[in-house]
Amino acid sequence: MLKKSPIRPKRRSVRYYDSRGSRLFDVLNVVLLCGLGLITVLPLIYVLAGSFATESEISSRPFFLWPEKFVTDTYQYIFSTDTFVRALLTTVCVTAVGTVVQLTLTLTMAYPLAKRFLPGRALVLNLVIFTLVFSGGMIPTYLVVRDLGLLDSYWALILPLAINPFYLIVVKSFFQELPEALEEAARIDGCNELNVFLRIVLPLSKPIIATFSLFYAVGIWNDYMSPLLYIDDSKKWTLQMIVRQLTAANADSANVLQQLETVTFPEQGLKFAVVVVATLPILFFYPFLQKHFAKGVLIGSVKE
Repeated sequence: MLKKSPIRPKRRSVRYYDSRGSRLFDVLNVVLLCGLGLITVLPLIYVLAGSFATESEISSRPFFLWPEKFVTDTYQYIFSTDTFVRALLTTVCVTAVGTVVQLTLTLTMAYPLAKRFLPGRALVLNLVIFTLVFSGGMIPTYLVVRDLGLLDSYWALILPLAINPFYLIVVKSFFQELPEALEEAARIDGCNELNVFLRIVLPLSKPIIATFSLFYAVGIWNDYMSPLLYIDDSKKWTLQMIVRQLTAANADSANVLQQLETVTFPEQGLKFAVVVVATLPILFFYPFLQKHFAKGVLIGSVKE
């Protein structure tokens, strides 16, 4: 005689609420998050729509999310000017080189600090933590950059902020959580510390590398204070410096992008278009690194 199989309860496809309070709590969370999302997205949509709108529409309509007539005059203008194209190429190169330099210095400093047997490790870590609370300030940093001969140089945009102490501590904690047995096995096979770092540690550190590559790249890309302090030659301006000059109060756009040119252009739409071009590269690369983003931030941030 066949035995009847026990009746299994159906899996609920939706969340089971224990009380009305739980349902109300989730509804309030959804409403709050949707509201915060709209507050974040609406200005971006307005700037994007304004970059494709005519000057008359921007002047007559205080706020809109869809232009009545699509025009590309602003984008045609900014990509036809030597000033903007040069600033864009400069920003791309400085961001690429700076990210590689900063990430390399952070990884190579964090790896030895992750070894508890390193002599003087506690002293160095205390100095790193000290810089999280206290910094030299703007004027001492400027004097150091000047005395090193880095003024009006692209290295002034990279080296003063080469290592972020908070990122360094997180990466160090991540390295400490890697299995020591893998490193010991590599040493038994004849690998020295450099080979262990390059062949064992770095391949296991892809999430943390991807995350802090994005952090460093965003920091360099959005930095306008360093060019403002250290770069005097307008031909060496970065893209964020152009955006800052255009969007500053009482800014004369003609003196920013028309220093060597005499061309009429849509002034208000130009500001929107420059902001869009300065923002899109980061928004484009973020989805490719998103899968590593949360994992890279959380790993190594709990344990010492």
